[in-house]
Amino acid sequence: MIEERYREILRRISSACERAGRRTEEVTLVAVSKTHPPESVNELARLGHRNFGENKMQEGRAKIPLCNGNLRWHMIGHLQTNKARDVVRLFSMVQAVDSLRLAQELEKHADQQSRHLDVLLEVNVSGEGSKFGIQPGQLIPAALEINRLPHLELQGLMTMAPFSDNPEDARPHFRRLAQLKRDLEKELGAPLPHLSMGMSGDFEVGIEEGATLIRVGTAIFGERPKPQMPTE
Repeated sequence: MIEERYREILRRISSACERAGRRTEEVTLVAVSKTHPPESVNELARLGHRNFGENKMQEGRAKIPLCNGNLRWHMIGHLQTNKARDVVRLFSMVQAVDSLRLAQELEKHADQQSRHLDVLLEVNVSGEGSKFGIQPGQLIPAALEINRLPHLELQGLMTMAPFSDNPEDARPHFRRLAQLKRDLEKELGAPLPHLSMGMSGDFEVGIEEGATLIRVGTAIFGERPKPQMPTE
């Protein structure tokens, strides 16, 4: 079943790229394995998939060593500063950097571990109080500070659209994030390669609005089971 669902997601990605006049190579699918066991990750890895996402540090810490070693892991959930050391050790990208303080903590541990870490800045485009993220008006000053940290590679922006049964409701939020990226690129004087936006219910809209990273979990792995791996 995982293979069938995965092939269907790849087909939908291709169709969305065609509608948007984009190449499929411009979009990276991050398979979100939250609460799913290492066996499911390895099944997808055997099909050639390499990018996986986890929401919780503690679950990732238990799961990643049990998975295929040739994978690229993305931390996509809210991250507390006291988890920064393990994130730097286990993950290739942190998509949810939502404060200068968190970035500075990641920098400290990346320095200690002699590593470079790709990061995205999470932006609370919707303004919802329940969501984490940098406020749009604070993005440029925060990004300029974070861009100076030598062991972090600022790669772009990420957001989560408000929950809705209608994927079109996400479009204005994704469009706003794309504009914020263009504004930030002007300030930095350099291009940022990534926009992470779109999940199982709205990733096609994300692609149409310029997403380079989409985060898809249940549409590939099925409904989430009760957690068996340790969670926070």
